[in-house]
Amino acid sequence: MRRLLLVLILPLFLANCAEPVWAPDEAVARARYVSSEPPSISLITVVRTLGGEGAHSGLLINGSQRVIFDPAGTWTNPAAPERNDLHYGITPRMEQYYIDYHARETYYVVKQTVLVSPEVAELALQRAEANGAVGKALCGTSISAILRDLPGFDAVRRSYFPGKIMKSFAEIPGVQTQKYTDDSPDDNKPLLVEQLVATQ
Repeated sequence: MRRLLLVLILPLFLANCAEPVWAPDEAVARARYVSSEPPSISLITVVRTLGGEGAHSGLLINGSQRVIFDPAGTWTNPAAPERNDLHYGITPRMEQYYIDYHARETYYVVKQTVLVSPEVAELALQRAEANGAVGKALCGTSISAILRDLPGFDAVRRSYFPGKIMKSFAEIPGVQTQKYTDDSPDDNKPLLVEQLVATQ
């Protein structure tokens, strides 16, 4: 009986394992983007159009460089090289690509931004770099763990659920919120190819 249970559970466990990705040093250095905007941390939440449940969380960090921590995410672009779910070189164009990839007829995107000190932005960046690759369905856990330990982010509660994290993030003083909608088809995989061609 134990063996049967192991056989049934093991595939689920393996499916949840994170796949490490490690872009070369040269690619990361070449992609590095430093924004002239004030240091900030933005929670990006993908929300189901029907029902309003949060489906995915990402973290845009504008510190000594601009990156997106996209735990267990599926967005990719060679111009934004990835190291274990952390994408470097997030120019405004790459940010728009990321948002456009997630916003479609079945989902919309909410971006909540808080201005922070350079020290807090750098701490967030360091923790995202140290986090490592994240298993499927664990994006909320990793995002809320990083945020929860940052100065000024006490309102953020640890949670598996992106929608709950979004609601608690809204309690942070001075948060600015933007909503992005798109009526493009639900199958967003062809969009990755379009974005790739556009950046070549």
